[in-house]
Amino acid sequence: MDLFSTLCIIIAGILWGTMGIFVRYLGNFGFSSLQIACMRIIITGILFFLFLIVIDKEKLKIKKKDIPLFLAMGWGSILFFTICYFTTIQTTSLAIAAILLYTSPIFVVVLSSVFLQEKITGIKMAALSIAFVGCILVSGVGGAAVITGKGFIIGLCSGLGYGLYSIFGSLLLKKYHPYTVSAYAFIFAGIGAICICDLPDIIGKIYVSGNILGMLGFILLTGAVTAFVPFLLYTLGLQKVEASKAAIMAMIEPLVAALIGIFVFKEVLTVQAASGIVCIFLAIMLLNNKTKEKDN
Repeated sequence: MDLFSTLCIIIAGILWGTMGIFVRYLGNFGFSSLQIACMRIIITGILFFLFLIVIDKEKLKIKKKDIPLFLAMGWGSILFFTICYFTTIQTTSLAIAAILLYTSPIFVVVLSSVFLQEKITGIKMAALSIAFVGCILVSGVGGAAVITGKGFIIGLCSGLGYGLYSIFGSLLLKKYHPYTVSAYAFIFAGIGAICICDLPDIIGKIYVSGNILGMLGFILLTGAVTAFVPFLLYTLGLQKVEASKAAIMAMIEPLVAALIGIFVFKEVLTVQAASGIVCIFLAIMLLNNKTKEKDN
């Protein structure tokens, strides 16, 4: 497996794991979780557009026939999973919502075998199982957690939408540069996010924050650190790493979120969470094992 591409995916997962810091800070100013997610998408779309204007305007050119696939990636993946994820958070615990979101590699493994002709191997299934158990342990889901049938289905939809990023991305990377793929995915997602985020309310909260420039700067930083850079790295990684393997490696995100909770927010590291961290590391090591797999 290509080392650079592997590192891109792992670093992307690490950056996604820092989201809690930004959510907690912006939440203190009255922004809802959905508004934070939408601001993140809108800012990232703007950053990708400006990025390509500066480095290479030619990469902004796409064929009309491919617009539906870019729309599917922006609306059917990024915006769709965002809405489903935060809807699930509102109906159940954050931990259960996170676990349902991280059913995404299961969808990726299945869909990539159908649309990308990737093999479902024993190592992939073992790594997926170990990583998923690790996510459950890290998230601390217990027997007292409650979820409705509707909430469960919407949560699974968030996992499906999240996983579709890898599928659509892999298909588009056969025709376009990773920068182009990421840019248009977020430009289209950003247009959709503007329609659902209650923009006047967001502007009002920024105005009453007492430090308009500081707040705008932090929102910009949120988009750059938790979306622009990691999605760019993840898409670069998809050039050389199978979508199914990339999706499993990105499950390092909840591990990082747990570590930030421990070291930044002084949360207690339980034996359960520590076991989950070990499981996720084992899964990533298993996927990157140089031993040749015999499964067909």
